[in-house]
Amino acid sequence: MKHIIGAGIAGLTAALAMAPEPVTILTAGTLEHGAASLWSQGGIAAATLPDDSIASHIADTLAAGDGLCDPEAVARIISQGPAVIASLRRLGVAFDSAPGLEAAHSHRRIAHVQDRTGLAITTALARAVRAAPHVTIREHTTVTALHAPDGILAGLWVEHDATPTYLASSAVLIATGGIGALYHHTSNPPGAIGTGLTLAARAGAVLRDLEFIQFHPTGLDTGQTPMPLISEAVRGEGATLIDDTGQRFTAELAPRDAVSRAVFNHLATGHRIYLNATSIPRFAAKFPTIDAACKAAGIDPATTPIPVRPLAHYHMGGIATDAQGATTIPRLFAAGEAACTGLHGANRLASNSLLEACVTGEAAGHAMAALTRATPAAIPPRPHPASRATAPIRDLMSRHLGVLRTDSGLATAIAALAPTAATNDTALLALMIALTARARTESRGAHARTDHPSHAATATPSTITRAAALAACPHRIAA
Repeated sequence: MKHIIGAGIAGLTAALAMAPEPVTILTAGTLEHGAASLWSQGGIAAATLPDDSIASHIADTLAAGDGLCDPEAVARIISQGPAVIASLRRLGVAFDSAPGLEAAHSHRRIAHVQDRTGLAITTALARAVRAAPHVTIREHTTVTALHAPDGILAGLWVEHDATPTYLASSAVLIATGGIGALYHHTSNPPGAIGTGLTLAARAGAVLRDLEFIQFHPTGLDTGQTPMPLISEAVRGEGATLIDDTGQRFTAELAPRDAVSRAVFNHLATGHRIYLNATSIPRFAAKFPTIDAACKAAGIDPATTPIPVRPLAHYHMGGIATDAQGATTIPRLFAAGEAACTGLHGANRLASNSLLEACVTGEAAGHAMAALTRATPAAIPPRPHPASRATAPIRDLMSRHLGVLRTDSGLATAIAALAPTAATNDTALLALMIALTARARTESRGAHARTDHPSHAATATPSTITRAAALAACPHRIAA
């Protein structure tokens, strides 16, 4: 059997692409609850209008990525945008009639379903997966470890109802999403703690560009965790960022990293920040999810500016993959936000993530289906399960690995994380992020160092493994 870990857009797309090859989806939630894809508001980017072009979409993606994109990956993924939209329409996704505009896009190319695009796409895919005879679904099932003897994926350990089970596997796809729940202020669901990344890291996979974490500039600042997101599409429709004096202070449709830094810096001077959407007609009809979240907090966006602040939103880094989603471990694949494909570079262009999830999920599904089935080996001894405690990690990540970073702060984080990194998966992931952030002595895209504000002469991807991270601070690692 072959297995997919995760039931968001990437995992569901991969499962459909594997037909008729049998595959099992493993998800800690259900197909309709738990995945971050369900929370995505803004839309999916694709050049579909006559005045737009794939070349323009590629250029915008490369510009936002701040020198670190893989041009081949960008061209491959972006060129499939129109076909992805057509495929989703065939599955029943009822996109709104007119594409929207979001930050750093030169054209209106965001296909959306009001502000519930992720929900609409994930629901359509889940419906198709549930009807697919080649797919077995195991819900409420947690993957605790991968088994990769001699560096080749052979199986995985799972738990259901607290019962551990070993599953032999000919191929595994990690499609577990991002890491936003490692921060206090995030738009991600609570389960987004980088589980797939640490599963891969403990199996020996190479991870890439972990230091690049995108902070969305406009989370609803009312004290909730996770914080409701005020989609970039709202700014695309004309909303402005103002402070408590009523003054605008930044270009609303600049790349996300630039807007987040502007909001963060303005907050640091003692101001409160608001998104003024009162000029947008029929706000509640265009953005019903956002309207409901605001009204639940006592704010009517049609008449009152919305208090906002930056929040952890998307991880550009992840498990290093090739064009087929293959990782550095044979028979182990990754897709969606858990993967680092080279599309986003140092800063993701808005609404490219759902497109990437569809394209990379399909590519990985085809590649996995083509693999011959491996002969199951003997059941290995069950590994000692690693901790995934997150509370102390959130404090360190929020304080030292946020919108702005310093060498002293990163050194403090490394010293605090290293003692438990061998036994706590979230500490391990945070340590790897801190190590790559400290090694990147420049500011580029979403990685901003106040002590190194300029670009390095050359944009170079970063790579790290679990072994390298633990070796970097051996005197601090618990035995």
